[in-house]
Amino acid sequence: MSYTEKGVAYFQSAGKQNTDALLEFVKSYIEKEGIRDIVVASTTGETGAKASKIFKGYNVVVVTHCFGFRNPGESELKEEFKKEILQNGAKIFTGTHALSSVERAIRKDFGTVAPLELIAHTLRLMGEGTKVCVEITLMAADSGLIPVDRDIVAIAGTGKGADTALRIKPANTGRFFELKIKEVIAKPSNF
Repeated sequence: MSYTEKGVAYFQSAGKQNTDALLEFVKSYIEKEGIRDIVVASTTGETGAKASKIFKGYNVVVVTHCFGFRNPGESELKEEFKKEILQNGAKIFTGTHALSSVERAIRKDFGTVAPLELIAHTLRLMGEGTKVCVEITLMAADSGLIPVDRDIVAIAGTGKGADTALRIKPANTGRFFELKIKEVIAKPSNF
């Protein structure tokens, strides 16, 4: 029987208070594992700015909410964080959520749940961050900002900040079931 033993960080609770520790833990992980591509969820850009600084020199893709996610026609990404992210050499992707898109509107208007939302709810069985890590990986792959032929690390959180990191073999949304969650690097135990 062959196996590899690796450490996983389990946070006592979900939330923003885990961001700094998570980013440091992931930095150590990617250095040991030789991973060069990091995808980070960031609504206002605060977490993205922190990640772009810590992972400077890596291929960092910060994925934001699409315009109109909260208020019609508006972006939640703050200009000061956007500037910092770009100055640190990271990329920003803003686009439609891979696991909701028009299906969210159908649920809101007609009260039905469609397949993408079922997938999202299933992924949330491991926490909101797990769902977001998968979603932002799909989005970054579809935009061509990360490779699909090697593992990446995806970082996301529950609400604000970051509390979850996964090693993922990416896929494009059209090949969703080829995406593989290969390792849990960190996640909250209580969510």
